[in-house]
Amino acid sequence: MLRENQRRFKFDWITIILFLLLVGFGYLNILSASHVGEITSYFDTSQLYGKQLIFIGLTFVLIVLILSFEAKFYERFASIIYLVAILALVGLFIFGKDVNGARSWYGIGSMTIQPSEFAKFATALAVAKYISDLQTNMKTLKDQIRVTAIIFIPAILILLQNDAGSTIVYLAFFFVFYREGLQQIYLIVALSLIILAVLSLKFGIVITAIVATLVLVVRYFFRKKKRASILQYLVVLIVAIGFSYGVKLFYEHGLKTHQQNRISLWLRLEKDPIKLEKMKKAEAYNLIQSEQAISSGGFTGKGFLQGTRTTGKFVPEQETDYIFSTVGEEWGFLGCSFVVIVFVLLIVRILFLAESQKSQFSRVYGYGVASILFIHFTINTGMVMGLIPTVGIPLPFFSYGGSGLWGFTILLFIFVKLDSNKINEW
Repeated sequence: MLRENQRRFKFDWITIILFLLLVGFGYLNILSASHVGEITSYFDTSQLYGKQLIFIGLTFVLIVLILSFEAKFYERFASIIYLVAILALVGLFIFGKDVNGARSWYGIGSMTIQPSEFAKFATALAVAKYISDLQTNMKTLKDQIRVTAIIFIPAILILLQNDAGSTIVYLAFFFVFYREGLQQIYLIVALSLIILAVLSLKFGIVITAIVATLVLVVRYFFRKKKRASILQYLVVLIVAIGFSYGVKLFYEHGLKTHQQNRISLWLRLEKDPIKLEKMKKAEAYNLIQSEQAISSGGFTGKGFLQGTRTTGKFVPEQETDYIFSTVGEEWGFLGCSFVVIVFVLLIVRILFLAESQKSQFSRVYGYGVASILFIHFTINTGMVMGLIPTVGIPLPFFSYGGSGLWGFTILLFIFVKLDSNKINEW
């Protein structure tokens, strides 16, 4: 009996310790970014750091609750959890609260809940359920369409609520599909389209068409298997040029002005210095302040609560989307390296555990967890440092907010529970 009780608590403590490191260090940076004047009480709920401490306390209650369910519960009720998440997203169109132009929150008294943060783990469960139930290897077009629909439904609902950042996260599931047998050609096509889009915006349609032609000519003469005809290559070229034209058309007429400006600043498309300066003030102020905060930290940083740009509130939304700039200023290159290393270790650990799972459901879900965390981490840190266009998504376990912290915690600890079930069955 004692041995059985011990095995119940045999969770992967490496994953849990990495989680605690991120939450703990994240709170210190939220404290730095949100405190005003002297800190009289860490539980001051009039301050964001006080609220975050309460969110963290409730997180541990949530962890106990997640781990108390049997692992089979999450597989058995995956479809119902997904359906509830979809209904919650649909309900926003009727009962949702507008915050910063996005109708993505439910207002509950003084609190707000963002269903899109919980839809991520629900979608990961639904994808794992579908793939494991059918024992599919993602080779048939029917399975590809159905499983893609599972991720597109919440993604489209979130996009309609004017939350493009959260929508992008759902592209993470294509890494999962690739692991489960999706043909490599899909990734090649996706990567090619991204390159074509960037070339089209940066250099124009003519240059893009010339580059595409040269690539196809080289491909034709150096291919190993000469199965495709010249006509097929010509069709590919026409499609590429059509896509290039469509990208330019969508950029000029389909995007909002602020979205155009963000892409323009990233690709340095604007040549007029006066327009560029206006654009920077309107769209790149957060980014410029973030970059200056990070660069001012140097190698070791200015010290905890000593960041002048952080305490001076130079960086808007620093406790949420731009929290990584606080790390850069107060903890320097060493602090940023620490965060990157912990995230990389966590993602690699999850992938390692996913590969060791005995059930396909647990493996697919594990890859879903790792992929979502990877996309969030890569986009957020890349955005803060100006490596990619500005996209408003939080840094997992780090950014301020109850919905984000709880959503990522549920996402991770469901997998911790599934992994513990694998251990207990040996």
